[in-house]
Amino acid sequence: MTYPTLMVHLTAGSSNAGLLQIAGDLADRFHAHVIGIAACRPMQTVAADGYISGDIVEQDFRRIDDALKAAEVEFRKAMPAPAKNMADSLEWRSTTTFGPVSDYVALEARSADLVVTGVDRNDSMFDTSRHADLGDLVMRVGRPVLIVPTAAHGVSLDRALVGWKDTRETRRAIVDALPLLKKATFVAVAEIAEESELESARVRLGQVVEWLKRHGVVAQSIASASSGEDAIHLDKLAREQKVDVIVAGAYGHNRLREWMLGGVTRDLLLRANGCSLVSH
Repeated sequence: MTYPTLMVHLTAGSSNAGLLQIAGDLADRFHAHVIGIAACRPMQTVAADGYISGDIVEQDFRRIDDALKAAEVEFRKAMPAPAKNMADSLEWRSTTTFGPVSDYVALEARSADLVVTGVDRNDSMFDTSRHADLGDLVMRVGRPVLIVPTAAHGVSLDRALVGWKDTRETRRAIVDALPLLKKATFVAVAEIAEESELESARVRLGQVVEWLKRHGVVAQSIASASSGEDAIHLDKLAREQKVDVIVAGAYGHNRLREWMLGGVTRDLLLRANGCSLVSH
C-alpha cells in the first residue's frame, strides 16, 4: 500500500509554506504524483438597493484570479526537485466556485489517495470564501485527509499515534494510514477508556498491535483511563510520546450539520500542535 497520488489543497491568498513543506516531504517519500488545488468563492454582497456595481464584481474576480495564480506559483516552487524533473509529477487545478470550497475539493478528490489540507485556527472557520470547511470536507471526501496546522514547519510525520476506538471509522482510518505507519520510526496505538474497561481495552489494543505487525508495522499499545476530556487527554498522550501525527476516525453527522461533529473529532481537526490524519 502507498499513496501514488497526493492532492494538496492550498488556501488562495495566504501563505501555504508549512502545508507545502509536508506535502513535498510526502511526495518524496512516496514518489507520488501531486495535484495542487485551490478554489475561491466570489464575494457574497448584496447592496441595499439590490444593485452591485459591475466594477466591484470585476475587481473581485480579478483578485480571485490573481490569488489562484499566486497559489499555483507557490505550489510549483515548493515541490521537491525530483518531482519537477518528471513531466507528469505535478498537476494544478483551480476554479472560481459559487458553491462551498469543500464541495469542489471533495469532488476533485476522486483522483487522489490522500488529501492534504491546512487549517488556521484564527480564521478558517469563518472565511468560507477561500477555506474549505474541514468538517464538511472530511465527511464528504471519501478519502483520508491529512490536516496540517499553519505552524507545522519542520514536522517529519515520523512518529505517529493512533487514537483507537472500536468503531468502523477508526478501522477505516488505520487502514488508510498504513502507508504512513509503515514508514514511521515510532507508532503507538492508544485507547482512552473508563477504569472498568481498561482490561478490555488492553486486549483490543493487543489485537490491533498484532494486526499491524502482520503489515510490517511495529507498534506499542497505551491503555489510559479517561479523565472526562478525551480530546485533551489524547493530545496530552501525543505530546508525551512526541508524535508528529495523530491518526483517528472522524465521527459526525451529514453535511447539513457541518460542524456538529463529535467533540474529539472537532478538536482534532483544529489541532494547533501537530498534524492529524482522519477518515470517515
